[in-house]
Amino acid sequence: MIASVLPTYSRAPLTFVKGEGSWLLEADGRRILDLGAGIAVNALGHAHPALVAALTGQANALWHVSNLYNIPAQQKLADQLVDKTFADTVFFTNSGTEACELAVKMARKYWYDKGAPDRTDIITFSGSFHGRSSAGIAAAGSEKMTKGFGPLLPGFIHLDFGDHDALTQAAKSGTVAGILVEPVQGEGGIRPLPDACLKGLRDLCDEHGILLMLDEVQCGMGRTGKLFAHEWAGITPDIMMVAKGIGGGFPLGAILATENAASGMTAGTHGSTYGGNPLACAVGSTVMDIVSDDAFLAEVNRKSALIRQKLEGLIATHPDVFEAVRGSGLMLGLKCKASNLDVVNAGYDQNILVVPAADNVIRLLPALNITDDDIAIAIDKLDAAAAHV
Repeated sequence: MIASVLPTYSRAPLTFVKGEGSWLLEADGRRILDLGAGIAVNALGHAHPALVAALTGQANALWHVSNLYNIPAQQKLADQLVDKTFADTVFFTNSGTEACELAVKMARKYWYDKGAPDRTDIITFSGSFHGRSSAGIAAAGSEKMTKGFGPLLPGFIHLDFGDHDALTQAAKSGTVAGILVEPVQGEGGIRPLPDACLKGLRDLCDEHGILLMLDEVQCGMGRTGKLFAHEWAGITPDIMMVAKGIGGGFPLGAILATENAASGMTAGTHGSTYGGNPLACAVGSTVMDIVSDDAFLAEVNRKSALIRQKLEGLIATHPDVFEAVRGSGLMLGLKCKASNLDVVNAGYDQNILVVPAADNVIRLLPALNITDDDIAIAIDKLDAAAAHV
């Protein structure tokens, strides 16, 4: 008999009933340390008082009115994002997947309106993840994502991660509308794109008039120690996908774009029933107030150095289990020698959550405001988990 919830997830035998800070309460009473943060979603941990207050205050005033009308909370959050980033304009979605759909439409409509309707191709890279919609799986292109879901949306050029020669050649084709890349691959195994490569991508796009499209759904919103990961390279994109951490746990996503890149998206070209609703934007605005603060980001970097140092010690203690640590800020990965799933499962037994990724990696994506004490507890629990693998 089929389950009442469609069984598309292999769920862990855990049922959480409450959360506070970096901790979750299991239905059986256990307290479990959360180093996954809902896969980089709960940027400020669980039940952050400021987010609870923002949501409650807005819920008592207005929930939904439709994008047929002006929404003050949406305007406020858009202004905050424009003020803090490269962007001139913002469109709000409910998820990163929806943001990907708009990013693809925006890039192709841009060239159509410029009189180059054949420029529809978007270059993407192996190991990428851009959501599970038709555009998202076609962009990633891996068999795991696409098998059985054909015919796939055409117009994507898939290149091997790090193949500079193939990238240079593809960019010359005259059919390329955009290059879509994650500054730090998340699902692909916490693989940061070196700053020099990101600078090179920007230069390549400028040389050929290509739109640079960044997917910062997982690596954005303070996760790497800057508000957005591309800032480390000193470049700006033309289009950027944002979600996960921006809502602090409430469903919210966005596309940020320059005026030029968004020029084709005129009235009637796109829409969303729930995107930019007052509830989501009230929470997102509060997240922005906290996460974009320089002192807060400095603490993310300090904590990143602290936990990274401790992880290096963990690797030295368990050389048969762990191989290397990689990533940026509080978006870290432990490359495993043992099965990463064995490490994840051993973590459950030690009351700690980590998240698996490709390339035999476990992801550590804690709340950005995790305490030093909780970091120390996390290392002790990971140590105990590794000892049982």
